[in-house]
Amino acid sequence: MPGFARRDSRLVGRLDPVDLGLGASPWKGASGAFLASLMRRMGTPVASRWAHIALRNALLARAVAPRNVNPVDWAAERAWLLLRMGEADAGRMIIANVDVDRFTPRMFQVGVEGALANADPAALCPLQDGIQKADPKIFQVVDAMCAAMAGEPEQAAAQVDAARRRGRMTGIDLELAEKVVGAGGNTNRAVDIKWDPVDRLDTWRFGLATATGMTFPDRLIAAAPSQMRAWQAAAPVIAPSDRLASAQIAAGLGVFSSQAMADLYSMIYDSTGPDDLPGTDAWQLRQAFVGKDVETKLAAMRKLWGSDKDYLELEAARATLGRAATLIEPDKALQADAPNLVASMLAAGFDRQAARWSQAASQMDDQYADQVWAMLALGAPDGAGIDVSAGRINSFIDRDNSEGKKRSALLVAGLAGLGRIDQETAGRISGRSGLRLDRRSPWTRMIDRAAALGQAGTVLVLTGTGFQSPTFDGLPPAHVYHSIAALKRTGQDYIARMIAAEALART
Repeated sequence: MPGFARRDSRLVGRLDPVDLGLGASPWKGASGAFLASLMRRMGTPVASRWAHIALRNALLARAVAPRNVNPVDWAAERAWLLLRMGEADAGRMIIANVDVDRFTPRMFQVGVEGALANADPAALCPLQDGIQKADPKIFQVVDAMCAAMAGEPEQAAAQVDAARRRGRMTGIDLELAEKVVGAGGNTNRAVDIKWDPVDRLDTWRFGLATATGMTFPDRLIAAAPSQMRAWQAAAPVIAPSDRLASAQIAAGLGVFSSQAMADLYSMIYDSTGPDDLPGTDAWQLRQAFVGKDVETKLAAMRKLWGSDKDYLELEAARATLGRAATLIEPDKALQADAPNLVASMLAAGFDRQAARWSQAASQMDDQYADQVWAMLALGAPDGAGIDVSAGRINSFIDRDNSEGKKRSALLVAGLAGLGRIDQETAGRISGRSGLRLDRRSPWTRMIDRAAALGQAGTVLVLTGTGFQSPTFDGLPPAHVYHSIAALKRTGQDYIARMIAAEALART
């Protein structure tokens, strides 16, 4: 490549870190080897949708690599974590920002995973030299697929036959590669894929099957990890209606935004016959926006919120309905729906619109008032006039019937982390109610230290590390407190508020 076309491998990314509130150098002063180790070991998904969003943006930031790490390996670790988070597109962006002739063995491994996560076998072709060294098992079939896509059917057929004779790849894995080869021009190969003997999906099977427009049996896709469901949700070759269930998981994780879900529902709406529309979620979403009156809108929202949705599906429904919820005027008569309305607005980031419900909440029955007040006490902007006095907090705690008063612990942790109550008040309330917010560990010391040094990127990586749980139920409240305090201290007040409010909404 000519010099003017080459990219600086020390500066990889797509988003401006200043626009993200991370400062010009989010990794400055941090040890790249330490951060890479944390990222490599981080379990996904993380408990918080907003923590997922903030971490994704930090990993996508165009910033100089930290010290003590090969910059290409640093990019590889960022891309690998993004892929494990379900962010196939974001992972591909990082991989594509590094010139192939500068790939390290680690980047070749991640590049293969990125191509498969994006259902893009053609992206394997520039990596063939590295694949031959790193994974000779798949090299011959990759060579066959690339030959077929390059219009060389004879070479492709010979490579597939040779791979079958050598037996390095067999069964469904070889058949899927043959199907990709068959999709090339003039190959005269047709392969019928039978999923009955297959007991699980892996990256190879997902990538090649999706690339050829295949969907999976319910038993296989239902058992697939959440990040693979998010990959499927973003696959444009699959019909929107076939992606909807996976898209709901992607939205619950934070991979899909509320706007992305609205776009997907719009495509489903446009492709559905008029007689079939009234029974669809796409119709309900439309009614939530343009229903003839408030009750019609709320009836549609209730159907989307549902009563039998799991953790991720409910959060996806809330995020999808966030903008529609802003169109409902605050009214104490709507107290039964108010908690979901406020949670929906906050899930979609409409904090100022949600704060309008504070006055109506003060007039509701305690059951509903407590739910709305707690979310607004954490998620509303400063100056919204929400009562966070010790008396109001103690009233909430006294009525809290969650197991181990987990909601109370998360409330006090969030308020203390945001600085909305002082440490003395937080300690007194925590001691009185046995909330254990004073718990210390090596992790709490690390994130406090990173915050004191102003290392915004490191704080986000450590937040992800501290939030390694599918739900908030599995998180110690001390982790929530230290994460929120560190985010606020490094200038990430908005994300800190959204995480704190989300913890109450999802517990």
